[in-house]
Amino acid sequence: MSLVFLPSAIVMPYQSVMPADFIVPVIPSLTHAALRQRLQQIIDGKTKPLSALGRLETLALQLGLIQASTQPTIHQPQIRVFAADHGLARHGTSAYPSAVTAQMVHNFLHGGAAINVFARQHELALKVVDAGVASDFAPHPLLIDHKIRHGSRDALTEPAMSEAECLAALNKGMEVVAELPGNLLIVGEMGIGNTSAASLLLARLGKLPISECMGRGTGLDDAGLQHKQRILSRVLARHPSATTPFAALAALGGLEIAMMAGALIKAASQRRILLMDGFIAGVALLVAEQLAPGVRQFAVFAHHSVEPGHAHVLRLLHADPLLNMQMRLGEGSGAALAYPLLQSACAFLSEMASFEDAGISGQSS
Repeated sequence: MSLVFLPSAIVMPYQSVMPADFIVPVIPSLTHAALRQRLQQIIDGKTKPLSALGRLETLALQLGLIQASTQPTIHQPQIRVFAADHGLARHGTSAYPSAVTAQMVHNFLHGGAAINVFARQHELALKVVDAGVASDFAPHPLLIDHKIRHGSRDALTEPAMSEAECLAALNKGMEVVAELPGNLLIVGEMGIGNTSAASLLLARLGKLPISECMGRGTGLDDAGLQHKQRILSRVLARHPSATTPFAALAALGGLEIAMMAGALIKAASQRRILLMDGFIAGVALLVAEQLAPGVRQFAVFAHHSVEPGHAHVLRLLHADPLLNMQMRLGEGSGAALAYPLLQSACAFLSEMASFEDAGISGQSS
């Protein structure tokens, strides 16, 4: 199933309603008591003290539940980096100009970014999705052109996206995943101004003060941070009726965040592992979870970003991240670094001997 939308030529203020033509795929439930019990028995029976592998054991249990298997495996893992520009960035909410978005896309395509390095290291298939960059690109084998428009609108003066544009972005995100091989997805992002959009969405959907949701992004100084807070406060006041997940996404969000949310919804419906990066990817998951409850079950949280809002995202999603590397780069980089832990969780569950197999006496009762 897919998202369908009706074209609209007029950008109107949003009401707190869900569009009648918003359709999402069914998200499977991971409630399977018998499988959970069997997986726990297998984990506890390995040649180690109970819980001695700590977080790796709960990770293996989750992966087994996602794949409905006592021997989960990962094959053809995929990274999709979604890129877009933000009209709000014209108000100086970022330390970098909007032109950097397109420049970084070129860097991705030429293999020079951090996520390229980590993807090569761990053999993760990487492509970039143009969700709404303000520049056009020549065709490239690593580029997927799903541009909705040349950057979102200025959310300080009007909704960032029309209803049709927001639905189209969600739909294109689902299309990206529908065409993917493999069973693990990392969503990354690139877009000058996207920490502002993510902060706005977190404040509205999490019912939090904007001051607790925003940080320095690309490196704002103290004066820049105060300016950013003033601008974002005005944006929230400009859109008081955008309170439902869809309305908030359209009024406050970015094209890449909407497309990431659609990708995560589709991936969960296909029982893919969602290996989540940091703040902006986390906000996309928060949106996806509120649009399609149950998506969060498929998420493995890679790391704890130093962006202040990420702590709230993790709390709202009841998340236990694997790493704390003091990172805030985005691009999917933190998720790529955590990927070997998922490989290890699958490997120990499938390959480590049990006490019975090894002829070793288990724990005394």
